[in-house]
Amino acid sequence: MVVTRFAPSPTGYLHIGGLRTALYSYLWSKKNSGKFLLRIEDTDLKRNSQEAAIAIENAFSWTNLSHDGEIIYQSTRFDIYRSYVQQLLDEGKAYRCYMSREELDELRSTQTASKIRPHYDGRYRDFEGEPPSGVEPVIRIKAPQKGEISFVDGIKGEVHFNVEDMLDDFIIARSDGTPTYNFVVTIDDALMNITDVIRGDDHLSNTPKQIVIYNALDFKIPKFYHVPMILNNQGKKLSKRDGALDVMEYKNEGYLPEALLNFLVRLGWSHGDQEIFSLEEMIELFNPTDINKSASAYNEEKLIWINSQYIKKLPSERLVEELEFFGVSIKDYPKKEELIEILRDRAKTIKELAVMVKNIVNEPTSYDEKACKKFIKGDALKNLEAFKQTLVAHGECKSASEFEILAKKFLEVKGLKLKDLAQPIRIAMVGSAVSPSVFEVLNIVGYNNVIKRIEKLLKGEEDE
Repeated sequence: MVVTRFAPSPTGYLHIGGLRTALYSYLWSKKNSGKFLLRIEDTDLKRNSQEAAIAIENAFSWTNLSHDGEIIYQSTRFDIYRSYVQQLLDEGKAYRCYMSREELDELRSTQTASKIRPHYDGRYRDFEGEPPSGVEPVIRIKAPQKGEISFVDGIKGEVHFNVEDMLDDFIIARSDGTPTYNFVVTIDDALMNITDVIRGDDHLSNTPKQIVIYNALDFKIPKFYHVPMILNNQGKKLSKRDGALDVMEYKNEGYLPEALLNFLVRLGWSHGDQEIFSLEEMIELFNPTDINKSASAYNEEKLIWINSQYIKKLPSERLVEELEFFGVSIKDYPKKEELIEILRDRAKTIKELAVMVKNIVNEPTSYDEKACKKFIKGDALKNLEAFKQTLVAHGECKSASEFEILAKKFLEVKGLKLKDLAQPIRIAMVGSAVSPSVFEVLNIVGYNNVIKRIEKLLKGEEDE
């Protein structure tokens, strides 16, 4: 059974690079009928933020990436980590190092001057003398001193690390007893029975250290997949300005969770020329071995396009629910389905859709000055008044086509063109000269409100 995990540190918000890693891990586990676990790596007690941990959980909830079982918090597992540190000490696979800060600084200075890679020189590796007083020791693991550490990465293929070039007896527990990152990650992945670790390739250099710990504790080494980073259009690390936002900011900007996941799955993975994927299709088709070996570029235009495709296809009931977040409630609006249908093709985000809905549902409180100057001139007001009288004389119109037939008869009698009437009506209905089909708008606004809004514009213009 495939068991994957996502293990963020609660020292800041969850950004889209992290969410993509979580998505890949989720898809691979579900494809194999396995488990997807969530672990909060909160051992850095000084930098941890409870708000950040909550934000991570909120992001998971919003995107519907449900994890299996309870969330594991590393801060509750210090006794477990200490027991494994002690095991390595008892087995002679780790040792106490009494090197002072001054000694370490002097060693690094000497190595730098000699153009040698700064590293711990192992001076306490086999120490049997009297420990120096006043120094709280760190615990170092006995790492291999020669040869290489290699593994087959599911994305990068064979990866080799020369031990002498990048390893020393690294610290697994600090002088205050707190364990280090690579140590606790290895312990937890092993005890959680993680079979496949999918993570950003910024963790690649951590892997040989973790393999040393796996071997020292006789743990089974999982399969690693190191995913290339998401870069901006200039090939640099993604910043907030480029889109490396808190995941929940995408909700605030009107993106749908399905669209964001669809966008992220395509940042580094593809299936032919297909662009739009349901979550079920992602699970069926995704394989981490198909992830690109090179970095992906963030493309906001693609995200906007994907989001617009979901707005076009989602049931109107769902879009009505999404509008609630932006303070627009049309659940009880009599023609909400028709309203959504005439707007869904025009909106790129739910935020935009909310503005469009409000412009039609709510009576205008002001009128676009440029539109009025351009279209409310000459006989426009007289024609608008005459059309209002035609509406009153006709009685209630119950469909867009009924409004259209009445308007065309009116225009024919008056010898006018549609543009002579349509734009003034738009301004009366929504406050500007921009809207969907004017007759669809009239139908949604409703007969009585149409007359009311025309009268309001006429009165306003006359008062001026």
